Amino acid sequence: MSVKHALLSLLEQEPMYGYQLRQEFESRTGGTWPLNVGQVYTTLTRLERDGLVEAAGEDEDGHERWRLTESGHEEVATWFTTPVARTQPPRDELAIKLALAVTVPGVDVGTLIQRQRSASMTALQDYTRLKRQAGAETSPARADLAWGLVLDSLVFAAEAEIRWLDHCETRLRRAAVQDAGTTTAARSAPTSEMAPASASVDRRKGARR
Repeated sequence: MSVKHALLSLLEQEPMYGYQLRQEFESRTGGTWPLNVGQVYTTLTRLERDGLVEAAGEDEDGHERWRLTESGHEEVATWFTTPVARTQPPRDELAIKLALAVTVPGVDVGTLIQRQRSASMTALQDYTRLKRQAGAETSPARADLAWGLVLDSLVFAAEAEIRWLDHCETRLRRAAVQDAGTTTAARSAPTSEMAPASASVDRRKGARR
């Protein structure tokens, strides 16, 4: 997630101070990705250094506010009109965990998948319940719409994760069957190779008689 662009987008509306930016971001995303207020101020400092924001004076309560510069407005416009690149996908801890589990001896990958699927199902149920609650509210506020879109994303992601785990389980079972077949073939190979030699010995014994 780009904290930089999230803050710039919020400042597109009006000047805000750090804690206000944090509250606005968490309100619009339902607190799905909590922001540390220290991270907000650190990001604002970098944005000011890069010429994207500037001080806008204090509000009536003495809070130092920030506003976009012309370059900041251009940066927001570019961000909204540029597709999110998928050439370098973010590190997925679950995918990495499974990739390592199938190569590390002694790991019960089947149990790992079952436990993760149970956790993913619980998350999906929670997201679905939140979605129903949000749907029951009639508020037309844009923040509610924003939170609804985030919920949709979480639901779809959880559903996809469960399908992927089912797929992983199927592939593991298929691989286990193939491994078992290969092992059986390897064990039976020496016996079949020795058979001709044994038959030759028997023939030589018969010739001596």
